[in-house]
Amino acid sequence: MAVVDVAMAGHASAQDLAGVSLGVSIWNMLMITLMGVVMSVNPMVAHQVGASDLAGVPQVVRQALWKALGVGLIAMLLANAAARLFDHLPLEPYVHGLAHDFVLITSLALPLFACYRVLYGYSTSINQTKPLMVIALLSLCLNIVVNSLLVFGKLGFPRLGGLGCAWATLATVTFNLLALLWWMHRAEAYRATWPFSHFEPPHWAQIKSLLKLGLPIGITYFAESSAFSLIALLIAKFGSTQMAAHQIALNFTSLTFMVPLSVGLALLTRVGQSLGAGDPVLARYQAWVGVAVGLVFATLSATLIALLAPTIASAYTSDAAVITLTAQLLLLAAIFQLSDATQVITSCAIRGYKVTRSPMVIHLTAFWVFALPLGYTLGIAPEWLPFKPAEPMAARGLWIALILGLTIAALGLVGLLRRVARSRL
Repeated sequence: MAVVDVAMAGHASAQDLAGVSLGVSIWNMLMITLMGVVMSVNPMVAHQVGASDLAGVPQVVRQALWKALGVGLIAMLLANAAARLFDHLPLEPYVHGLAHDFVLITSLALPLFACYRVLYGYSTSINQTKPLMVIALLSLCLNIVVNSLLVFGKLGFPRLGGLGCAWATLATVTFNLLALLWWMHRAEAYRATWPFSHFEPPHWAQIKSLLKLGLPIGITYFAESSAFSLIALLIAKFGSTQMAAHQIALNFTSLTFMVPLSVGLALLTRVGQSLGAGDPVLARYQAWVGVAVGLVFATLSATLIALLAPTIASAYTSDAAVITLTAQLLLLAAIFQLSDATQVITSCAIRGYKVTRSPMVIHLTAFWVFALPLGYTLGIAPEWLPFKPAEPMAARGLWIALILGLTIAALGLVGLLRRVARSRL
């Protein structure tokens, strides 16, 4: 869906793509952080399923939904506040207005998204992944249709340009939640753990337990996503071409990232179920098999990105300057495929052990202590720094810093997984 948004905005105009890029930078940061905060439902349900304690699953899901609604509303307020950041950036008026309105519209989807991710985690943890696949594919089709109608004004609809992507995002998130609820209501697989048999008010002790497990995951995701989002804001001073190229390269690498992320979520479920069943040997075996699968895929994706960089860039836009810069950034993206896959898979496997604080520390260190300062030095090259390149490297310098951050995170998490898995034997 993100590929469709960026590709259609890119073919609308470079300014539309720049505005959507800035809006998406805020949306992604909050959306991914939310996804981490509510992910605490995954290991808790997986452990209960592994221990054959199905009776305890519905209460966990109900309280997780209360938590999701609360943090989703907070995220919506934060998004509206974050939209004011654009007032302090040197942006063209059209780009500024589009980015601001994009954030305001998509903020309405954040509470819905948080609730959907709870049900997503619950469904995954009881081994029901087919509904998620079918709904995602239908949602993609809906996103293409709504984008086509609103971005380009087809069939008599108003031509909204990049702002049409925001309305398409809101529509697809709403569809995802309603479609999953409908599927769960009709499918027999959910009967034994059906969470909506009766109304249950918030239980603060249970919610506190979920937050204790989920907040470190959310902060972990924030550490990484905020680094990418801040890069988009830092690049804004270099103009629409730099912003557009950054967003295209980030968008495509986010697509390839979905595969190791999915392997990681599968590992979170499998490791959690094995530990719940009292089999730490199997849990460790599953974790390292998952890491190996991720590395094989990352090698393939890195090779293809390096070979097809100009072709990938031209699929998003016809602007020659944007295509050239995007191809250069994609070559840098090819380099960090191995470390990116390793860090996401190992962190998910570690969460299967209900360990969330140590990965948080590793991610904060990798991105906020190492990657962002280096990116600022290389990309912005402020006058007051004694050691800096002669000229700002703009997007290229910031992406080089991402390679460093992802590599540090991957190495640290591999060591942590090795230690945690051994300690449970």
